[in-house]
Amino acid sequence: MEMDQKEFFREIIENMYDGVYVVDTKRRILFWNKAAERISGFPAKKMVGSYCFDNILNHVTEKGTPLCLKGCPLHATIADGQPREAEVFLHHAEGHRVPVLVRTAPIRDENGKITGAVEVFSDNSLLFSTRRHMRKLEETASLDPLTGIGNRRRMETRLQYALAEFQQHRIRFGILFLDIDYFKRVNDTYGHEVGDRVLRMLANTLRKNIRGDDAVARWGGEEFIVLLSNIDLDSLEAVAKKLCALIKASSITVNGSSLQVTVSIGGALVRYEDDAASLLRRADQNMYKSKLAGRDRVTCDSRIEVE
Repeated sequence: MEMDQKEFFREIIENMYDGVYVVDTKRRILFWNKAAERISGFPAKKMVGSYCFDNILNHVTEKGTPLCLKGCPLHATIADGQPREAEVFLHHAEGHRVPVLVRTAPIRDENGKITGAVEVFSDNSLLFSTRRHMRKLEETASLDPLTGIGNRRRMETRLQYALAEFQQHRIRFGILFLDIDYFKRVNDTYGHEVGDRVLRMLANTLRKNIRGDDAVARWGGEEFIVLLSNIDLDSLEAVAKKLCALIKASSITVNGSSLQVTVSIGGALVRYEDDAASLLRRADQNMYKSKLAGRDRVTCDSRIEVE
């Protein structure tokens, strides 16, 4: 009867959907079920009797760090008796990598002594695919579909992060509020398709002419915001003037003629008492000062206000 019970449980494990293998304390593989064959591509006759440190499965982390020789969850479980769980990538018999979720647990005799360990692993491909899809959706949701740069939501998040960094580490940053001059006239004269081309041209000019740590977003309509990290007032103004000049020097061709636009820019450097609303409001007010002064120009915080 005892043998029948053992065979019964062996049959259950043999036909589990997840891969299962058992090792002794020397990490010699004693059992390898059908699912382990299916997921890894390695048959039981090859695996049983080998050692997991023979590196046949060659588990690695997502960074490519080998685990079978160092950092093996199964080895650690045998050493301390603690169950473990990890996401790793095994080497399939056909050469490709398979993402798997592994769970290890100790095997003990009737006296509680560890005699080996069991590892259960499942194909994580669907989960990884779902995660990639979710990341893509999240990224898409934070991009402006017309220009491909960040949208208002992304900039609001980035702005909150920059404020937190400033409050904690006093790393100053500034923002530029840009508005295209006479953009309604462009749409009325040439149509919205040409207006969209102008928006994309401007977005690309901004994106390609800021530093990697900076950020740009379409705030709405013909308004854009640039966030410049780790910057002082002089540099903020210099970048604003550079962008203003580059945009003026850019153009698209419409019916054989060159179409150019200019922007009015307002710059604001973060102050100790600022929150997101006050910083944006000041940059917006400075932008309107540029409009009132004749457009195609930059207005930033005064030095007295910042200091």
